[in-house]
Amino acid sequence: MSSRNAIGVFDSGLGGLSAVKEFLHVLPNEKIIYFGDTGRVPYGNRSRDTIKKYAFQDTSFLLENNVKMVVAACGTVSSVAGDDLEKKLSVPYTGVVNPTAFTAAHKTKNGKIGIIGTAATIGSHSYKLRLEKLNPKFKVYEQACPLFVPLVESGIICRDDQIVRLVVRRYLSELKDEGIDTLILGCTHYPLLRDAIFDFMGENVTLVDSGYETAVYAAKILKEQNLLNDDCAQKNPEFYVSDTPDGFESVAGLFLGRDMEHRVTQIDIEQY
Repeated sequence: MSSRNAIGVFDSGLGGLSAVKEFLHVLPNEKIIYFGDTGRVPYGNRSRDTIKKYAFQDTSFLLENNVKMVVAACGTVSSVAGDDLEKKLSVPYTGVVNPTAFTAAHKTKNGKIGIIGTAATIGSHSYKLRLEKLNPKFKVYEQACPLFVPLVESGIICRDDQIVRLVVRRYLSELKDEGIDTLILGCTHYPLLRDAIFDFMGENVTLVDSGYETAVYAAKILKEQNLLNDDCAQKNPEFYVSDTPDGFESVAGLFLGRDMEHRVTQIDIEQY
């Protein structure tokens, strides 16, 4: 395996692009190949078997492109299929759960940690179990936020938007009342609502971004396995989707934090 090979990143749709944004910052010498399964989004309300099937199809596509590492930039996949992927893939793998939980465990001061994610992520209790393994004394509070993803994918993210503020209050009130001091944004869509979440939770609550923590962890793994690319030449990321690229291109800039200047290619994921 060559250090010049790309890192493969996948998600159920657009959310993983917030992780790609962090990868481009943390690992500027690396080429990124991103697949967003926009034709089958969301994964969060699917059965465990369906999520696992989709995850292996997504990784099969990335492996066909000779990636040196696979990253599930998706809290749902990481929670439901992460262990299976790690066991069966022929290249290094990481999801978002372990690196994010590790950081949250080190950030908390009062041991009260909140987790927000899709219904599947929360239902798996993956973050909770990992945190309790790190420290059985932690008090962990979970909250599914099913309306966050459609809000973000519709571009409704402004901290001053009345709908955003109402939904944030609806989902986070109980976590705030519990007195948590650390909140895991357990879905890569959620950083786009970070401002509104911060406004509601207050400055005494640390928000942990799963995309950023995963990028930092991936850099560590690649360094340990001598797979970091030391070639500083510009490497344009590649973007693939399973549905028409039109909607993807129009919203992708929100996740990447910059204009979408790269071509997006539609593929048939069902063939994998």
